[in-house]
Amino acid sequence: MMRENKTFDELKPGDSAELRRSCTTDDLIVFANVSGNHNPMHLPNQDIDHDGKEDVVVAPSMWVGSLISAVLGNVLPGPGTLYRTQMFRFHARASAGDELNAKVTVLDKALDGSVRLSTEVRRVSDDALLLEGEAVVEAPKVKFTYEEQELPGLIVQRHRHFDALLERAETLPPLSVAVVAPEEPASLGGALLAMREKLITPILVGSARKMEAAAKTLGLSLDGVEIIDMPENAAAANTAVDVVADGRAQALMKGHLHTDELLKAALRKERGLRIGRRFTHIFVMDVPGLSHPLLVTDAAINIAPDLLTKVDICQNAIDLAISLGIETPKVGVLSAVETVNPAIASSVDAALLSKMAERGQITGGLVDGPLAMDNAVDITAARIKGIRSPVAGSAEVLVVPDLDAGNMLAKQLTFISHAEAAGLVMGAKVPIILTSRADGEKARLASCAVAVVHQARMAAEKEGA
Repeated sequence: MMRENKTFDELKPGDSAELRRSCTTDDLIVFANVSGNHNPMHLPNQDIDHDGKEDVVVAPSMWVGSLISAVLGNVLPGPGTLYRTQMFRFHARASAGDELNAKVTVLDKALDGSVRLSTEVRRVSDDALLLEGEAVVEAPKVKFTYEEQELPGLIVQRHRHFDALLERAETLPPLSVAVVAPEEPASLGGALLAMREKLITPILVGSARKMEAAAKTLGLSLDGVEIIDMPENAAAANTAVDVVADGRAQALMKGHLHTDELLKAALRKERGLRIGRRFTHIFVMDVPGLSHPLLVTDAAINIAPDLLTKVDICQNAIDLAISLGIETPKVGVLSAVETVNPAIASSVDAALLSKMAERGQITGGLVDGPLAMDNAVDITAARIKGIRSPVAGSAEVLVVPDLDAGNMLAKQLTFISHAEAAGLVMGAKVPIILTSRADGEKARLASCAVAVVHQARMAAEKEGA
């Protein structure tokens, strides 16, 4: 966009200009970081008056005032303008979600090259006057036209999807979970944290001595928590699966043992957790800046899945996405290219999965492939390449060619894009919660919340049937 200023000589009393701007929660988080003003009244998810309800996020008055500088610097007088003084009177408050209109009007000019302007900001919805005042600026003396610079984009590292998921899970009864070998601080702490948040009721299966030592390290007590003393990992995994098979637990959770040991117990023929599908792993990812949760599968169990395994990978992901509130999940089956190339096996599998979904062999979602990563998640990339489908550019589930690709994609999103990742194994009688020692508190809670929400839907459907 081209910008042109008005020089001191061109300005005359009565000249005015205005700009509109929506106030978003992200704007206020950025302002808090830049200004150092961390007043909780200006930040989301606060309950200052302790009434049990989240307070309205009030915009800092100086953020509202800063909209005036945008008009002065961009439009009137425009580029080359420098402040001398600014006076504000604040009459009302703006909140996140308000659309605001900032306006300046030239009052008079002085011989020293300064210009006095009236300033005001109003809320568009009701024309309420939020602030008024006067500014004195040094007006530009030289005519200047320039193309407005495209500044680097800002993404606020916020995990709103997990926040909403946790709020939803908190309204549901706690899930009874058999936790296998939580014998060091990270795994035990995650289970106890989820218990404190009333997401789960843990049954700890493992070495009682090691669990007590881990609790002592954390400064926590295991009083009131059911413990089944089973020092050997293999025996602990089998016992935990027995607890699920007996109906005493509705989910399984990995502690400090290898995933293979846990899954071997879950996959046993007698009193195991098989339902006739492959066990598949799903990362539910909250990527800052993305408008929806993103599911990535399979990134932890099936190393080089064949076509039939990929059918189960797709179906398990669709079932979980529906539980998370995505009515008709859009599944993008990834490959290196978006056209079928017989030399690239993943592109052939993707095309077959897409056709199988059309024929009802995969149900509940929309499946399309092959799609490259760019045209799976970016609508502009999809249009440039001429791909027209409900999935291209807006995929909510990404099915990767193999474990290598899935693991790398998930870790890139986590460590480069600052995503949080919840991990769940699907295809069993109950959800299996997988957490990593590298997971933070949010990821551990989110993994439990995903299991709670999914199992609640499964129980409701079973009851309805």
